[in-house]
Amino acid sequence: MTRSQPRLAKGEIMNQRNITLSITLLVIVVILGIYHATIESMVATWNRSDTYAHGYLILPFSLYMIWKQRAALMTAQYRLAYLPLLALVGLGMGWLLASAANVQVAEQYALVAMIPVIVWALLGWHAFSIISFPLAYLLFAVPFGEVFIPPLIDFTADFTVGALQATGIPVYREGSFFSIPSGNWSVVEACSGVRYLIASVTLGTLYAYLTYHNFTRRLIFIAFSIVVPIIANGMRAYLIVMTGHLSDMQLAVGVDHLIYGWIFFGLVMLLLFWIGSFWREDHLDDTVSVKNLSQISPESSSISLKSTLGMAGLVVMVATIWPVYLGYLNSSVDVRSMPEISVVDPSGKWEVNPTPLTNWVPSYSGSPRQFSGHFYRDNKHIGLYVTYYRNQNQDNKLVSSTNVLVKDHDNEWRNVDSSRQNLLLGTEELTVNQNHLQSRARKFLIWRWFWLAGHETASPYVAKMFQAWNQILGKGDDGAEVIILADFEHDPEEAVSVLHEFIADMKPVITGELQAVYGAHNQTK
Repeated sequence: MTRSQPRLAKGEIMNQRNITLSITLLVIVVILGIYHATIESMVATWNRSDTYAHGYLILPFSLYMIWKQRAALMTAQYRLAYLPLLALVGLGMGWLLASAANVQVAEQYALVAMIPVIVWALLGWHAFSIISFPLAYLLFAVPFGEVFIPPLIDFTADFTVGALQATGIPVYREGSFFSIPSGNWSVVEACSGVRYLIASVTLGTLYAYLTYHNFTRRLIFIAFSIVVPIIANGMRAYLIVMTGHLSDMQLAVGVDHLIYGWIFFGLVMLLLFWIGSFWREDHLDDTVSVKNLSQISPESSSISLKSTLGMAGLVVMVATIWPVYLGYLNSSVDVRSMPEISVVDPSGKWEVNPTPLTNWVPSYSGSPRQFSGHFYRDNKHIGLYVTYYRNQNQDNKLVSSTNVLVKDHDNEWRNVDSSRQNLLLGTEELTVNQNHLQSRARKFLIWRWFWLAGHETASPYVAKMFQAWNQILGKGDDGAEVIILADFEHDPEEAVSVLHEFIADMKPVITGELQAVYGAHNQTK
């Protein structure tokens, strides 16, 4: 004969569930406290940028959606799950790599994604699936979207210029800058529409969840909340240019065009929600109505307090490994002085030109070591810029959106075109970012690439990966960007041969100087 388990009373079942939920909440709070620096970086961005101020609303929205599911959550089956621990390991490793590479947004996503995984581990799949959407909605709290700014600028410029031409207005365009008979315009970051897109997707996703119950309808509405603001921003830009054109550049040429933009966006969103309301599903209800506790199965609450505490301790331990290891890495790396960098052609082929080729200089944040030199050979002129970073952090890093060739409001220089080029230097291949830079009087072709402790790449994402890997291996975070430029009169191809000749001659010298600086740093460790 076997001894049967005593049947729990209703009050004991509820008490046990409340304890399990309390432990789960406590574990989340403890882990967020351990990763407090990442949380503080999110809050700092919410405070600093109006684009991400909605971050303060995400947690209340998520809690409200969870509260709506409280009846279903009350009768859910609670089971400890060990599979989420593997996901927690992956997220922790991702957080570590992102921290080592100073990719703040990836750090924040990894941390926020830990919250649903913790709930899954401590409550089990059944309970987790009931509130999976509200938990996933927390990801909107991460300040993300800067990566979309360049393509949004391109789309807005394409849309505006196309609409102007369709209207019969002649347009001369260079990149995101264009001129019409009444004046000059440019599509800059503030005009990209990224704020509208982020606001639309955040509100649209919440609206879809609360209004629809069919998964397909939710996805369709979310898709519209992505597409509509992008097209609407193109319309907004076109209408602003037309307003300025028809008013002889008296209206919509200053702060007022931003105000018009938000009014227009508000009307578009109201129209989107109004149309979406015709397909709302009020007659459906995916929550469970609980009139009494008899619906709760004792077997669904069979997790003992000891088992729950054991899993809670295991979750905290797995999540804590990564910040502890990062602290060890940071404590084992000495903060060293920045190196001096000097590039001279030992063969004498390229002579140093005491007269700068141009007054233009790239813009970098933080306090890197910079070298700028100008060389000539047989009436061929080259500008060289080497920017070297060490002891990197959020305010002092090589790969950053604040490191730009031309700032948005630069009145002299324009970055009118960008692409990627593959070069063949003997048996070596090198990929570079190519930019077309010009002022009213000069035109330049630029080639640039990143150097990370011996690795070279044109991709900022690959550069971040190399930086993170070097950090994890204890090789430091040294990195540099190399820029060379040559001028031309009409066709950028005029500068290609000059740049190619210089890079073929001088790249070994430049790379050797960087490697020597980095090697000297490692030898003194």
